[in-house]
Amino acid sequence: MSEKKILALIPARSGSKSVVDKNIKQIAGKPMIAYSIEHAQQSKYINRIIVSTDSEVYAKIAREYGAETPFLRPAEYATDTSLDIEVFEHALLWLKEQEDYEPDIIVQLRPTYPIRRVSDIDAMIEMMMADEEIDCVRTLAPATEVAHKMWYMGENGRIRPILTDIPEAYNMARQMLPKILYQNGNVDVIRAKVITEQHSMSGKNIVGYEMTDNFDIDTTAEFEKASQYLTIRAGGQRFVFDIDGVIALKREDLDYAQAEPNERMIRIINQLYEWGNEIILFTARGYVTGIDWKPVTLKQMEDWGVHYTELHMGKPNADFYVDDKMIGVDTLYNLFG
Repeated sequence: MSEKKILALIPARSGSKSVVDKNIKQIAGKPMIAYSIEHAQQSKYINRIIVSTDSEVYAKIAREYGAETPFLRPAEYATDTSLDIEVFEHALLWLKEQEDYEPDIIVQLRPTYPIRRVSDIDAMIEMMMADEEIDCVRTLAPATEVAHKMWYMGENGRIRPILTDIPEAYNMARQMLPKILYQNGNVDVIRAKVITEQHSMSGKNIVGYEMTDNFDIDTTAEFEKASQYLTIRAGGQRFVFDIDGVIALKREDLDYAQAEPNERMIRIINQLYEWGNEIILFTARGYVTGIDWKPVTLKQMEDWGVHYTELHMGKPNADFYVDDKMIGVDTLYNLFG
């Protein structure tokens, strides 16, 4: 356990308009807040976990999953417009006055992120412990929109660019513009004195920790996406994959010996297999021509490093397939980034 006092503070107010009671809404068999508590429990460095909530119902759930709830957050710090700094200053002041407890480092784990890598949390804490000059480490993800092509619009209809560091960047190809990252709110690691002395959630020396994915939940659609991912992540599901057009790039000439692998999909399949899901492969190879493609197919799966449970040769050839349990290739790409 770390010699430093490292507190995970999970802010979980009860009011939510986009998804009602989203912080305790059941997702893949557990209330949403439980995932952030478990992430903190699994950290090598976090040695205290507190949930700041204005609701005794939320507090009871938090305690059931192993977090402390030594206080209820006052209503004035639990509104739609309440700032993080108000929530954290209240918590730290209460802990100092009531328990004489002053943490060295605080890890903010928002409950709307049920999907995290604990290794990221620990890596961020290690960055801060290794450099006393760092005030804050926060997670970043690649921006999906090109910030250099964004504008402010004045009342008279005239527009001016948001970013002016590159002359006429809005007229340049996006490939020529620098990579832009946005703070995704997944994890924030903050030195406690930055909050208590600078009255800031970031301080002046901010270090970024880049991530490739983001599972913040603010809408019903985002909730469903995260729920599906967590269900898959838990394992025990049965996936059936077509080979050509999914695992192998499609060949119109039906010369499957020359097929090339879809490496992106193979990475996803192998991850599903590693999580304990059952992977069934099937193919219509030879259905029309009568050629036995099984030896070639088996060798390709081995050479391409595909991890699977069973391979089935034979599937009726068709122009369209209809299945009420279908999950599309694009959906898997979207889930796995």
